[in-house]
Amino acid sequence: MIGEIAAQERIPRKFLEQILLELKRHGIVMSRRGKLGGYALLMSADQITFGQVLRILDGPLAPLPCLSRIAYRRCVDCRSEEDCEIRLVFAAVTNSAREVLDRTTIADAIAGTERLEIVAIEPVP
Repeated sequence: MIGEIAAQERIPRKFLEQILLELKRHGIVMSRRGKLGGYALLMSADQITFGQVLRILDGPLAPLPCLSRIAYRRCVDCRSEEDCEIRLVFAAVTNSAREVLDRTTIADAIAGTERLEIVAIEPVP
């Protein structure tokens, strides 16, 4: 039940309702009314990736419109996408984030099987 999930995870109920409604609209979860009602996954947890859920809830993963796969737009002030250093840096970041998010499933998170090593970045002198 949504109230139980909200309390257990310390998430505001209204916020959780909005998330679940959006996931329902996209066929990720279903809801059932009544005493034994609640929400359930419509797909296996190993078929739902973090990338899929984030795109549903937040839209494109790309930080720049010229890098988006689902909402591509050329940047207004761009002279050349091929020579844009900002685009090249953010493309590398975006591609690595997509790789992790599109490979990691809800089942992985539940099982704790996708432990990613965080590498500290040394400051440039």
